[in-house]
Amino acid sequence: MSNQSRLVIPGDRAASMRNINAVVFRESANASLLKKWKSMFPGLGFAAGYKIAQRTYKFGGQPFVQDFINKSWVGRSLKGTFGDKTGKVLASATAGSLMGVGEVLLLPLDVLKIKAQTNPDVLKGRGLVEIARTEGRNLYKGGAWTAARNAPGSFALFGGASAVQYGLFGLSDPKKATFMQNFVASVAGAAASITVASPLDVVKTRIQNKAFDSTESGMTVIANLIKHEGPGAFFKGLVPKLVVVGPKLVFSFTIATSIMNSLGAPPLLPRANPSRTRRVAFGR
Repeated sequence: MSNQSRLVIPGDRAASMRNINAVVFRESANASLLKKWKSMFPGLGFAAGYKIAQRTYKFGGQPFVQDFINKSWVGRSLKGTFGDKTGKVLASATAGSLMGVGEVLLLPLDVLKIKAQTNPDVLKGRGLVEIARTEGRNLYKGGAWTAARNAPGSFALFGGASAVQYGLFGLSDPKKATFMQNFVASVAGAAASITVASPLDVVKTRIQNKAFDSTESGMTVIANLIKHEGPGAFFKGLVPKLVVVGPKLVFSFTIATSIMNSLGAPPLLPRANPSRTRRVAFGR
């Protein structure tokens, strides 16, 4: 997503492979296989801290926000307008979207992870305390774009999973879903989430991989991206993300759903009214 040059050169496979090798392995492009493998884990500490906090926050908090929405006038309005089943699916998706926006609180760890992976020179010789003290608000750079990316991405994640549970499997109670049903639902949700969030994810990454003192705005990034790389650049890195990030998201969503269901916690996917389970999946 941060690469701005053309990797694949039609008719020249050797040059294409050299370009891909240089982008993926960077300084280790000509190193041994073992060093290349080690170079694939930059920013591992930041990434681990961010992902643990993010998954705990999102999957732990979403069911409670969803439960609050279902009991509020918002939930009643959704069910009154779209029907019981679709209303609860939308409530689940909305709760996920709100939790996604709140992830901005964890942005500093995400920023440091991205810089360690794409622009490590800005972190060399600097400890975490020094970075926090000297950079301050710069650690929240791209916060608005992160929120704008997370809102539809999390909406698609929880909404897509709920849609599969009710539309494909015809479940009335997500706690009765089998492990495989949770897995299939999470696959659909993860694929939808990654795809929907991809354009703004590219913009966010371009903003955050620059030096801390960079003043380039998101709109400037978008203008330059369209001018020099074309609209298709908004989906750069989509396939690798589906291949690499997708399974991680599927794993965490499936495990979180299964564990919370077994513990009796509010389900990640809402219960539907049993009296409506035999009706059309997303109508009244």
